[in-house]
Amino acid sequence: MNKQANPISRRTFVASAGMLTAGFFLPARGLFEDASPVTTIIGEAAKSPVTVQKLRGNLSVLDGSGGNIVVFTGPEGKLMVDAGIDVSKEKIKKVLAGLGKEPLKYLVNTHWHFDHASGNEWVHGEGATVVAHTNTKKNLARQIRVDDWRYTFPPSPAGALPTVTFAKDRTMTFNGETIRMHYYGPAHTDSDISVHFQQADVLHVGDTWWNGHYPFLDFNTGGTIEGMLRATDENVKRVTGKTIIVPGHGPVGNKAQLVEYRDMLGEVKTRIEAMKKQGQSLREVVAGKPTKRYDDKWGKFVINGDFFANLVYRSV
Repeated sequence: MNKQANPISRRTFVASAGMLTAGFFLPARGLFEDASPVTTIIGEAAKSPVTVQKLRGNLSVLDGSGGNIVVFTGPEGKLMVDAGIDVSKEKIKKVLAGLGKEPLKYLVNTHWHFDHASGNEWVHGEGATVVAHTNTKKNLARQIRVDDWRYTFPPSPAGALPTVTFAKDRTMTFNGETIRMHYYGPAHTDSDISVHFQQADVLHVGDTWWNGHYPFLDFNTGGTIEGMLRATDENVKRVTGKTIIVPGHGPVGNKAQLVEYRDMLGEVKTRIEAMKKQGQSLREVVAGKPTKRYDDKWGKFVINGDFFANLVYRSV
């Protein structure tokens, strides 16, 4: 397995991390703030290459356009899990063409965030049916302010909205593979699902797992640390040592790495919850460095230890 994070994730998100972490005690700023990490990430996606890593069972993962994209090819056509950022359209189309001549038939969104779903419109325009949780469609259809990104997303165009939605679980058969979609309940957002290719035993867990990195919690659309822990526990119970697990961000991984992530989340939550119950303020908790033992491993990506402590404090 490729151990390297994708180019857009590593270079761009690290460059944007300073914007996320430097101002987290400040009030939310203006509409479409230039300093938002969203604008930086979109700009970098326009310049970043899109690369492909083969998994198994005609499944591949595409790196370089925000979140990890899974592509499944076969005689019935192609299915994508997540569409990346729309500015990567031509590069993604070129990679897809290299995976076979079959047409795009389906796109599944793991959740509503721009780095996973802003490519929806062009993928739908290629003929794909867009499948997602009902909350993904709801969120894409409305204006949403994400305070911690200092950015307000306008409603998506009609062509970008999911055309098939479900509330809890959905199973489909495609290219001889059983594909099961499962809703976690509120976790990273209120719209997170997993996508399991059951015969190949490849599981895309979206942004419920950031492999090797502290995750983001989107409070504006229902994210909580408790929900992330619950979703991660579900993921751990569903996989075996042979399962290939595709995170929303970071390299493709395995159960042992997922368990390590789950244990980190649990310990940080427990520590910060105790500090908050003792009456410590947000500033006091962050100054106390409750994530210190994990920062060298988990705090070198989008979110450093201080910002993650901030997110957890606000969530417990």
